[in-house]
Amino acid sequence: MHSFQYRGGVLFAEDVDLRVLAEHVGTPTYVYSYGTLKRHCTALHRAFGDRPHLTCYAVKANGNLAILRILAQEGIGADIVSGGSSSGRGSLAFRETGSYIPVWERR
Repeated sequence: MHSFQYRGGVLFAEDVDLRVLAEHVGTPTYVYSYGTLKRHCTALHRAFGDRPHLTCYAVKANGNLAILRILAQEGIGADIVSGGSSSGRGSLAFRETGSYIPVWERR
């Protein structure tokens, strides 16, 4: 099931009418789906089967703490390529779960 769907010509994210959201918070705005993030994390983990793996998200791509926290909870690591990326709030979600792995420390 896709989390973004049109219902009666109106776009919804999960059960949220995006027209109402836009009226409330203004535009442009970014809208993410918790269900979609979880589904994609599960698909990535399943793709590796029983093989040991570490799937990482590039923190530099999006430092939104709520998104990073969801990814960390789903077992996704942090791909941090610079000291600036690791000093931001975004990496805190990964430190809490032990998934904080700066690139320069990997061997």
